[in-house]
Amino acid sequence: MKLVARLRNALLPVALIAALAGVAWSAWALYGRLHDRAVVRDLLANRDVSSPPAAKADVLFARGYYLLIRDRIDEAQGYAQPIADQGDRLLLARFYYDLGNARLKRAIAQVEASKIDAAIPEVRLAKTAYRSALLADPELWDARYNLDVAMRLVRDFPELERGDEEAQGQPKKLWTDLPGLPRGLP
Repeated sequence: MKLVARLRNALLPVALIAALAGVAWSAWALYGRLHDRAVVRDLLANRDVSSPPAAKADVLFARGYYLLIRDRIDEAQGYAQPIADQGDRLLLARFYYDLGNARLKRAIAQVEASKIDAAIPEVRLAKTAYRSALLADPELWDARYNLDVAMRLVRDFPELERGDEEAQGQPKKLWTDLPGLPRGLP
């Protein structure tokens, strides 16, 4: 009986310290989550705030999307790897899908402005983004559809390996790789 009372008296401070540590950890986690929500809320309210480097995937996605809709695509591209490092495949697929849409939108605007040579690399980058989205989530049908549209804009042909001597003897291309904008359904 005396041993049980001693053990109880010894374990009581340990249990109290463990409980306080648990409360402190929960409070810190809650503070971090509230801070993340504040960052996302500010981005949705069109206030340009940067996300902390160790932010959660949804905060990184919100920052990347904020940049994408403001046509700061090259800046937003840098958020793909941190989102991938977080391990959320579906969010990564959605980010690549949005990245592809932004690139394709830019390419179509360039085609409409008759800047065909500038549009071709954008379409190719959009196709790469859609393929990355499909690698992360093969069931993302919107990415599959948009990849098909991008494939119709600029065809992928395997390039033959030619030497410099052969390339000099070839005439310049007479037409572009961009056949035109597809209209309507296939």
